[in-house]
Amino acid sequence: MNTFAKPGMRPARPEFSSGPCAKRPGWTPDNLRTAILGRSHRSKPGKARLQAAIDQTRAVLGVPADYLIGIVPGSDTGAVEMALWSLLGPRPVQLLAFESFGKDWVTDVVKQLRIEAEVLDAPYGALPDLAKVNGDADLVFTWNGTTSGVRVPNADFIAANRSGLTICDATSACFAQDLTWSKLDVTTFSWQKALGGEAAHGVIVLSPRAVARLESHTPAWPMPKLFRMTKGGKISADIFEGATINTPSMLCVEDYLDALKWASGIGGLAELQRRADQNLAVLEHWVDRTPWVAFLAKDKASRSNTSVCLEVVDSRVTALAPDAQADLAKRLASLLEKEGVALDIGGYRDAPPGLRIWCGATVEADDLEALTPWLDWAFASVLAEMVAA
Repeated sequence: MNTFAKPGMRPARPEFSSGPCAKRPGWTPDNLRTAILGRSHRSKPGKARLQAAIDQTRAVLGVPADYLIGIVPGSDTGAVEMALWSLLGPRPVQLLAFESFGKDWVTDVVKQLRIEAEVLDAPYGALPDLAKVNGDADLVFTWNGTTSGVRVPNADFIAANRSGLTICDATSACFAQDLTWSKLDVTTFSWQKALGGEAAHGVIVLSPRAVARLESHTPAWPMPKLFRMTKGGKISADIFEGATINTPSMLCVEDYLDALKWASGIGGLAELQRRADQNLAVLEHWVDRTPWVAFLAKDKASRSNTSVCLEVVDSRVTALAPDAQADLAKRLASLLEKEGVALDIGGYRDAPPGLRIWCGATVEADDLEALTPWLDWAFASVLAEMVAA
């Protein structure tokens, strides 16, 4: 029987999921009343809203004027695979694999496209040796490991005079971390992450170098319609001017526009980054004084400020049974959800057992401050039950 006293404060918003993530502060369904519903997305008003989403994305993220931005199907996964299928083939390929989705891109390239690629990998919590990145090869990598809590600290490992393209999955980095656009040729994300938008839609950002590759390279494999960005050897400009390859949800587009308006209103990208950094700092201060938990990412320089991954390191747990850490982590997440103080914070299924707490800008630091005593309470409660059993 649990005899530990519960903390007196509760997070006002218990949504700490790493995707779809918490809605922006103050969000209500009434914000979507201007959505273009019951009409074609190809109508003049529909295309105008899609173009507005592209324009405001450029403004908030500071995307260079000569880069193209398109809204594509299949969330970030669809955007990444669109790039892989369309661009790879003419040059050697390297992939960085240090978390689940990076490993998925290895599967796509090596097993599906059957390209003999060099894989630079690392265990969860660490980065590969970035000094081995070859500027003559096309590079596929995640900027921020959503399932490992590890990010590349900067783009210094990418050569400015590279001949290969860089394809960057930035879905949990966009709107929270500094992306060096001059080093990125293809950048993808989903607005369901750091801006708390609704799922299913992806965004792809192409540099002039990526466009040149698209217009000069014909893939050796069949190209599904959803991946086609060229027609007659030329870029399909309408995709980047408010048209889409398939039918988007205009309700989701309106929700994204609302999030972009909020982001601009609070101070833009700099404030979004500050809020994420502040949120990470709350957990860092708690971990510093809490002996039973540690960051999966040991190097602070490469620690994510969005998808924060934690592992249980208490020797009393590891002494119970070989799978005790996994069992305890599941019980922690379940108990916190039952109490209504933290929803969906279990570690990713392929990652080491632990907790994953989203710290992007739509999460309030006060809610994280209120959460940490509950984490301690849940740990003490679950550990006592496991020891007694």
